[in-house]
Amino acid sequence: MNKPLIEACVDSYQSCVNAWKGGADRFELCAHLAIGGCTPSHIVFRQVQEACEGMKINVLIRPRFGDFLYTEKEMELMCEEIKMFKDLGANGVVIGALTPDGDLDMEKMKRMMDCAGGIDVTLHRAFDMTRDPMATLEQAIELGCTTILTSGQQSDVVAGKELLKEVYAKAAGRIDIMAGCGVKKWNIQEVHDYTGIVVFHTTGRKGVIDSGMKYRKSTVSMGLPSLSEYEIWQTDEQEFRECAEIVHAF
Repeated sequence: MNKPLIEACVDSYQSCVNAWKGGADRFELCAHLAIGGCTPSHIVFRQVQEACEGMKINVLIRPRFGDFLYTEKEMELMCEEIKMFKDLGANGVVIGALTPDGDLDMEKMKRMMDCAGGIDVTLHRAFDMTRDPMATLEQAIELGCTTILTSGQQSDVVAGKELLKEVYAKAAGRIDIMAGCGVKKWNIQEVHDYTGIVVFHTTGRKGVIDSGMKYRKSTVSMGLPSLSEYEIWQTDEQEFRECAEIVHAF
């Protein structure tokens, strides 16, 4: 626990390859980062396995955009996906489920933990949506989670560094506290110095990549109106390398 580690938050084959070359210790593989991440295709998982030999791949299990209050059918889906990715050789899964009152749903979490069957489990940023983070910390430890991914219940890790410090101290080495959301090469050292945290989670993006499309239809949006159809989000190898060098020096 609490050894320097940088996890790449990646949602495409190319982002995985770029992060791998840039020195990532582990992937959180997902899809659709523009909406906070959802469960990726098992085909992408296999492509990444083949291309990034030996890389630890943790898979996000999240069936949709939105809250973490899941129906029975969504739970059935997530449990099957956990078992599938475990069988495919995933290092771990990234999960979370809440009650309507903002507590960790221990019954649902235990079901998913049972499906994980001993592989690593990260409690994702559902942690940041809970009403009592210290109680949730203890529940995550009780469940056997290996990591909590958190921004300190704020918009980014710098804004949340006070709670990050408190959670890291209270965890006392019993579980990894991984700082994530808004992690950049210019704030990693600041967050580490203030909180003591040595495990970080980042996309390693430098900016958006312009689409190769020459013909562009400006009157049509295929998704969220706030997002351009002609911008690609992708991990930048050099940007990630610079982040990794800072973390690995801790």
